[in-house]
Amino acid sequence: MPATTSTLLRRGAALIAALPLLTLAACGYGSKAADDSAHTRVAAGAEKIDGLDSVKIGYFGNLTHATALVGNQKGFFQKELGATRASYQLFNAGPSEIEALNSGSVDIGWIGPSPAINGYTRSGGKNLRIIGGSASGGVKLVVDPKKIRSLKDVKGKRIATPQLGNTQDVAFLNWVREQGWKVDAESGKGDVSVVRTDNKVTPDAFRSGSVDGAWVPEPTASKLVAEGGKVLLDESALWPDKKFVITNIVASQKFLQRHPKAVEAVLRASVETNRWINAHPEAAKAAANKRLGIDSGKELPAEVLDPAWKSIRITDDPLAATLSTEARHAVRAGLLDNPKLTGIYDLAPLNKVLAAAGEPSVSDAGLGVK
Repeated sequence: MPATTSTLLRRGAALIAALPLLTLAACGYGSKAADDSAHTRVAAGAEKIDGLDSVKIGYFGNLTHATALVGNQKGFFQKELGATRASYQLFNAGPSEIEALNSGSVDIGWIGPSPAINGYTRSGGKNLRIIGGSASGGVKLVVDPKKIRSLKDVKGKRIATPQLGNTQDVAFLNWVREQGWKVDAESGKGDVSVVRTDNKVTPDAFRSGSVDGAWVPEPTASKLVAEGGKVLLDESALWPDKKFVITNIVASQKFLQRHPKAVEAVLRASVETNRWINAHPEAAKAAANKRLGIDSGKELPAEVLDPAWKSIRITDDPLAATLSTEARHAVRAGLLDNPKLTGIYDLAPLNKVLAAAGEPSVSDAGLGVK
């Protein structure tokens, strides 16, 4: 068996911590406060929720975090929080957001499944709960068509993933294993060379030829296509009904217990945002891109934005059964010991919100709080 979860996570964290802090759209450590714009202004006469001055919300500058992007840009979160200010923090990677959640500098966050699993298991199930879903899909294997013409041609090539043990890294390692190829999960060496490369620099690495392809989320995948890459595989094709969790909503257990009304307010805003996104896809795409521009200083061009947006499915359902599958993939890859995930979900607040909105409840697949 390869190194234990804690060993790998320590080594991965040490490697990433040695890198410079990168700007928003990257996948390295670090965060920054979001722009305090008109979308966070408190309405006259509004009241505080749970006596809180603010609720601290974390998310990434990725299109797979569209609920947070649009909810911020259109003011849905601030509307539901009343006189309690929606305060936003932007992150570059899951580990830094988990650290912020643990320290109390973030109360609720949008995050991928692997960091949520790792954060939960490393704390012995004491630091967070998944309280809702946000997005499915939006992950692709994009390759240089001059070097790779078919899936079997991936063998022997250099393929980038964002980070050791991150959600896309786990998915690619599992896919490699299913091809009958061998790769050492920690070093990335084997029948395929797995090159852990920050999403921000992956397009440059692809352009220079230092990697032959990448298994990456949007909008990085569409950026590679704009550089001449070809989508060889959409990860959704590997899942039943083409659905798998890519972004969840998490909350610190302390905040969840102490401020249930604030949690419900954020979840109401999330459900309202998701409904608006699905009813107004073009307007939502524009809102998400505008927020990306404010957060990172640059909006995405249409040739990147349009295909990226089409591949993401916005959902309130956390798709809990697929989280279990992703955890098994990490175990098979040697990146995770058999995790105890019972209690990782608390969907009671979300199901209360969904019932009030006339929507069906969602399942925790047997992994909820007992």
